[in-house]
Parts: sequence; C-alpha cells; structure tokens
Amino acid sequence: MYTFKTLKLVPSDNDLQQSEVIDLRSDTVTKPDVRMRQAMFDAEVGDDGYGEDPTINLLEEKTSKLFEKEAAIFLPSGLMGNLIVAGLQMREVRNLDDGTLDMTELLGKIRPEFPDPHEPYTTLVCIENTHNYCGGTILPIEWIDQLGKLTKERNIPLHMDGARVFNAAVSLGVPVSRIVKHCDSVTFCLSKGLGAPIGSVLVGEKLFIEKARRIRKVLGGAMRQAGIVAAAGLYALDNCVERLADDHKNAKKIAYAIQRIASPNVTVNLDALQTNILLVNINSSGVDAKYFVSELIKVDADGCDSMSNNKIRSTAVRIAQINDARVRIVTHKNITDKDVDMAIEKIKYVIGKIDASCSSQ
Repeated sequence: MYTFKTLKLVPSDNDLQQSEVIDLRSDTVTKPDVRMRQAMFDAEVGDDGYGEDPTINLLEEKTSKLFEKEAAIFLPSGLMGNLIVAGLQMREVRNLDDGTLDMTELLGKIRPEFPDPHEPYTTLVCIENTHNYCGGTILPIEWIDQLGKLTKERNIPLHMDGARVFNAAVSLGVPVSRIVKHCDSVTFCLSKGLGAPIGSVLVGEKLFIEKARRIRKVLGGAMRQAGIVAAAGLYALDNCVERLADDHKNAKKIAYAIQRIASPNVTVNLDALQTNILLVNINSSGVDAKYFVSELIKVDADGCDSMSNNKIRSTAVRIAQINDARVRIVTHKNITDKDVDMAIEKIKYVIGKIDASCSSQ
C-alpha cells in the first residue's frame, strides 16, 4: 500500500526557507492532490502510439462529448495543440480591453481567396478564452457566435485557445459546449486551473483530429503509456471543474481588499475581473512593478513591533510581473482561505510602504 506525503514548497532563496510562501504567479503551479495521485497510480495503460492506452482513449472520448465535437486528442501541452492547429505564419489583430477583437479590423486582415502570390491564404482565425493578458476576461458568447458566422461565410475555420475555457463556463453557468459551439477546434489545459500535472486536449472534427495525430507524432508528442497522466485529467474533469468558482471568489476578495486601500499608486479594475486572474496597476512614477513583486516576496521579520506584524512580514507572496506598470495575481486550487487572508495582509503592508515612500518624495 502506497502512502503519499504532502510536500511543502520551499523556495531556493535561503531567506525564504523558514517563511510561509504563497504562490500566486499562475494556476500552473498547482500540485496533484492525494486522490488525483491515486487515480494516476491505478490507471490502466497501454501504448498510445498504437491507440491502445485505455485511459487516454477514455479521456479523449469524455472530452469530445463534453465539447460536443466529433473527436479529441491528448497532448503534452496547449502550445503543441495551438501549433498543430495554427501552423507557423500569423497575422495579428489587436485585442480590445475585454479580450475580443474588432470585426472591421479582422475583415481588413483577411486575405482574398486568390491573394497576391507572394502572400499566404487566410486559413484560420484564432481567439483566446479566457483572455490571459486582459485579466482572465470572458469573451461574450454572442460575440463568439457572430465571429463564427463571419468566418463560416468565408470558409475559414475558427480556433479557440481555451486554456482556461472551463473558468469561463463556470463563471457564466453554461456548459463548455455552448461556449465553443461555433468553433471548429479548441485546445484546453488540464494543467492550469483544473490542477492536473501535465497535459492538454485538442478537440474538433474527426478528420481534423486524425491529421492532428500525425502532426503530434512529427512533433514528438506521442507519449506511449501516458494513461498515468491522462488519469489525472479524467479526475480533474470529474472533480475540479465546479470548484473553479472558489478561485474566482478568492481573486475578487483580493481585488476588493486592494480597492478598499484606495491607494493612488496601486489600483485594480474591479469591472474587468471575471475569473481567477487579477491585474494590478502600479501608477507611481517612483515605483515600478518589479519593486512591487520584490517587496511581496521579501522576508523581513526583524524589528517587528507585534506578533501579527511579524507574521505578515515573514510571509512571502509570489506574483508575476507583466510589464513595468502591471503585475498579475492568479488564484488556484492550492490556495486556501488562510492563504488568501495572509496574502491580502502582505499586499496591504507593501502598498502601505509604497504610499508612504511616494508621499515623502
């Protein structure tokens, strides 16, 4: 009988070894829980290169039904899925603040059926849902429907990078199949909010997926007895979808706490927060996002005037820098209510330092 131990995250920096570390950089940092590990241990396996891994076959069948598409293929990563779908040459359309794009600009970027021989055909339109760098925003279903109609009129497939599409489905309270109804293909990640250690799935028409299997092989993505990791994906789909609402709630709790501080130097846009990704703006000319990130992770317990202040200052909070003026906070399944409360206190402490520094300048 195997027993599983919970491993505590210990940063490599010596200053952090005795501190409590709360990792809010991404939902990719999640670790499989004991029940997911047990499902992996119990998984039936076979050679997926021959289509003989029963757990992978079950995951692909389950996924295609969930998305109401003809077929699915299990992949090592979402990047591989998007590469299989999108090829190599891209023509970008600017994103709007809500993650959508301007239809008029899109039409201007679509090349005609018989373009100049020096230019490629337009063969695919790609969108992302939820939209990462717009702060986990959800693309409106009506807008996706409209875009799907536009692309179908021009015989151009529509692909969705749905790495966090289940976050959108849970937030909207609709089946994921409704969101992707007019998409010809979709990739989604098992290893982000759903908490599996590895893997993504690409879904679409049967003939398309058959071609994808060949490209996956060319790219070195055939993983043989990968039912061990596919089992984690199955467990995630059965047990970790509805709980995404907790991540959304925790992100809002952090956002409201920052807003209540009413700092002119560190702000959030509550109207833009829809899922588990919170963008925080650094508005001060004297302080940048790098400083904010470094202060949150800094452990400084010496000379504290109280036990509570000591706890706050000895807590390291990891977040991600987007650019000089913006950082990203991502909540996930390994973040507890206590973690959220401690992260808020550390964030308040750092914002207080920033405001005091800026007011004295």
